[in-house]
Amino acid sequence: MRILLGLGGVVAAAIAGGVIWLNTSDIGRIYIPSGIGITAKQACSLSFVSGLDTNTARAMYTAPLLGDIDKHVSVNVDRYAGEVTASVYGLFTQRAIYREGLGCTLVHGNAELDTDTGLLPLTAEPMSLNAEHRDANFDVAALNAALDAAFTEDGRNTLGVVVLHEGELVAERYADGVTAFTPLHGWSMTKSLAATMAGVLTHRRLIDVYAEGQVPALVAAGRPEITVDDLLRMTGGLAGYELNNGTDPNSDMLFTESDMATFAATREQIAGPGERWDYQSGNTVLAGSALEEHLGDTPEEEIATIREWLFEPLGMAHSILEADQAGTLQWSSYMYASARDWARLGQLYIDGGRAPDGTQIIPEDWIDYVTEVTPGSNGIYGSGYWMWADDFPSDHFIMNGFQGQEGFIIPLQDLVVIRLGATNGMRSGAADFAMAVMQARRLEVEAEPEAADGVGDEQNQ
Repeated sequence: MRILLGLGGVVAAAIAGGVIWLNTSDIGRIYIPSGIGITAKQACSLSFVSGLDTNTARAMYTAPLLGDIDKHVSVNVDRYAGEVTASVYGLFTQRAIYREGLGCTLVHGNAELDTDTGLLPLTAEPMSLNAEHRDANFDVAALNAALDAAFTEDGRNTLGVVVLHEGELVAERYADGVTAFTPLHGWSMTKSLAATMAGVLTHRRLIDVYAEGQVPALVAAGRPEITVDDLLRMTGGLAGYELNNGTDPNSDMLFTESDMATFAATREQIAGPGERWDYQSGNTVLAGSALEEHLGDTPEEEIATIREWLFEPLGMAHSILEADQAGTLQWSSYMYASARDWARLGQLYIDGGRAPDGTQIIPEDWIDYVTEVTPGSNGIYGSGYWMWADDFPSDHFIMNGFQGQEGFIIPLQDLVVIRLGATNGMRSGAADFAMAVMQARRLEVEAEPEAADGVGDEQNQ
């Protein structure tokens, strides 16, 4: 009996120790909650915002990230309540709530959101394929071959592609279950939206991206010297390294924190502002929180202003920017937009910052600002946009996001090429598609570059 009691004590101590470890280690404190969090958040957004089949979306977007753990995660979608919960055997639970026009928000613990608020859908003049323009400017057979290659069934999960030339829709294609009006996750392409909205506010003389003291969370943390420009360029100097491995600060911020701006602002300072380039989403969250000071007092008011000043003039009627539990818009990672809407955003720069009706939306030279190379980035990053494709025309720049989201803006050829999908562990082929589109052009503006080799897929952004 004493032996059994002794063994029982050992087992109890082991269990207690395991519980303590699970609740204090990165595995229990961040990895499991973030894995469940990304599952709940993506299942909610992809179901209610994108309108995709929940199981199919989960298989493409989140299961590959969780690996073997995914089979232990259960998901419940309550379509009546607009709520998704995910858990592991009921021991850990994460919950996401949907609101019309505002998308989904992770709600931690027992907190609640006001679900009686929201925004009505936008309407806009739809794009139409301009076959006459396409035929006059492209080798149609080569363009169709490029589309075929982009949708080769090899595990890349391409969901939508769009090509604009001189502002005209000349090519698009979508996977089953996706349409020209389906908002798809842009991940870090959202950072390009943040840089663009900084341009909107600059044009309206509401902000100076170089001025100090504009970021409330940084002022509260005693770091007013960090500017919006520093943050958009990833040179804020705060420790928030981004590995997307489930235990890094970025995973912690996105999937376990209620107030992402405060979390990012209170990270350790490892360099002075502008001294060190370090790609991390917390920078853009903070930059966006400064923009929000001029957009409204609530997420609904802020989104309504973004719609009025940017989305509606450009015809971006199928775009959703989501907020965190504290109400801060998630400028680094959570914009869902149709492939056409992402293309419209890129076209703004080719059109000199003007909307289709000629209204100036951002400064005419804002393209120079977002493409000015940030010191320390090895020549590949500007402000919210990338410039890594050496074999592309020298003026190109790129919207880029995790899992193969890419938008190539090529002013020299008056081209915008968008590729969206759910690619994991391999190249998305987006750069190859953009190169093939350029090579399908009938009228060469400059000597066409050689075929891309290993260009473009920044899988960790």
